[in-house]
Amino acid sequence: MATVFAVGVGPGDPELLTRKAERVLRQADVILAPVSNPSDASVALDTVREFLNAERQEIIIHQFPMTSDKTRLIPAWQEAADLIAGRVAAGKDVAFITIGDPLLYSTFIYLLRIFRASYPQIAIEIVPGISSINTAAAVAGVPLAEADERIAIIPATAGMEAVIDALARYETVVLLKVKPVFRDILEVLGQMGRERSAVFVERVGSARQKVLTDLDDMAAHTPDYLSLMIIRRN
Repeated sequence: MATVFAVGVGPGDPELLTRKAERVLRQADVILAPVSNPSDASVALDTVREFLNAERQEIIIHQFPMTSDKTRLIPAWQEAADLIAGRVAAGKDVAFITIGDPLLYSTFIYLLRIFRASYPQIAIEIVPGISSINTAAAVAGVPLAEADERIAIIPATAGMEAVIDALARYETVVLLKVKPVFRDILEVLGQMGRERSAVFVERVGSARQKVLTDLDDMAAHTPDYLSLMIIRRN
């Protein structure tokens, strides 16, 4: 029976792909790569392109709009699920590729719900990937947690109250999606006396990787969408 594979391809460095992910990608009949904008390149696809065979495999780039408007998102999710289900019905293994891990802030989570509700007969296998969080900690040399320390992972878009609360309660706070509220985050760090406890990492694992530890350098920088911050207690 054909299978849907959700493959985490890591943060953008092909060398951080797992051996299982590489095997699945080489063997799959269809590769589906998500993009938020049709004019954008797929980071996930660029990461794994060297493992693919365009002559044998069907490579599909599918748009998932970058919006919170469910009237636009739900049709895009359903269209992708139907497309994948059609390939599976034809006996083809499909690999849905996603940067990082398929079950950590990934588009595949929404597809998984649709598959379980509308296509329960389809076999699904999830191949975990190395997240940008682990990679950022590695390149910055920052421990994420030790002993009985606690860690919080927060999309900064959840609001500054959530960010401030996490900074007060947890030894380590990882902020994702920092671009929209980057200036607000820097202001809060200054107000809380946490200027020296933050690390900013952008496009980790890629040729465009940037690591900043000085708040002034961060303030002078315009962050990319694929950026995060790790904030430790002093």
